[in-house]
Amino acid sequence: MASVMKVIEVLSESPNSFEDAVKGAIAETSKSVRNIKSAYVREQSVTVDNGQISSYRVNVKITFSVDTSDN
Repeated sequence: MASVMKVIEVLSESPNSFEDAVKGAIAETSKSVRNIKSAYVREQSVTVDNGQISSYRVNVKITFSVDTSDN
C-alpha cells in the first residue's frame, strides 16, 4: 500500500522568537490535522515598532500523512 502525503502552508507569529512561531504553527495545526510528519520553514520575517522587533513571523509548510484505508 502506498502512503499519501499532503502539504499545507501555515502562517504563524510570536512576540518571542522564530522558534516559538514555528512551535505555534505546529501546535495549532495539530489541533485539526493528524499524522504531522515534518515542517519546512519557507520564510521568516519580523515586524518592527520604534526600532525594536515586535514580532517574529514564519511561513511554514507542514507535511502530514493521509489515511487512505477503506474502512
